[in-house]
Amino acid sequence: MFEFIADMGKLLLAIYGLRLAIRIYVQRQQPTWSGPLARRRLTVLLILVLAVFAIKMVEDVLAGESGIFDRMILLFVHEHVPRKLTGFFEWVTFTGSSTFLSVLTAGTAITMLFARRRFEAFLLTASVLCAAAVVYIVKIAVSRVRPTLWETDWYWGSSFPSGHTLVVAAFATSIALSVTRAWPQARPLAVTVAVSWISLVGLSRLVLGVHWPTDVLVAGCIGAILPLVVSVALDLHDA
Repeated sequence: MFEFIADMGKLLLAIYGLRLAIRIYVQRQQPTWSGPLARRRLTVLLILVLAVFAIKMVEDVLAGESGIFDRMILLFVHEHVPRKLTGFFEWVTFTGSSTFLSVLTAGTAITMLFARRRFEAFLLTASVLCAAAVVYIVKIAVSRVRPTLWETDWYWGSSFPSGHTLVVAAFATSIALSVTRAWPQARPLAVTVAVSWISLVGLSRLVLGVHWPTDVLVAGCIGAILPLVVSVALDLHDA
């Protein structure tokens, strides 16, 4: 318990320090960014929170300190999710596949361009492409072995991070941001749908036994960070 409290304190201190560093830098080097960043202060805070927690989990994975947690959670999911739901989660996982998301991203981006929503089209496309690149690079760099607690289907690449979860998080978050920008009143519904989709895809990877929980958690954080960063960067570019 004391170790957990100490870790939480360190994470909160890191978030505060990063936020303070950004504020000082903007005041001294980029004063024109003050307005856009003030309007997006909650977004910036969310980026920092997700980034710090993702870094902490990555450190635990690389140090081999997440093994007990990963194994315990994965076995719990395997034992408590009814087998009759496997088909449903296989379908959910398909919505996070490269085949499905490539077509969906292209179709959505083209529709946005026809609707003259160029900001949103660029946000979506850039977020998904960056997410795919991150998945490819990190999988090769980390080369974490996939779970073998029970017999599972074969999937490309190493276990860390969950590519399905990361790219879905990037897609869903960028869509939620786009909907909020076009129809602010629809923000609660857009956020709810996005979080639900990301959570279901992440859970599906655990149910199917092809990823460790930390693979999914880190992927969700990184996938959400990418469109948030892109959206803030676009606002700063226009400042």
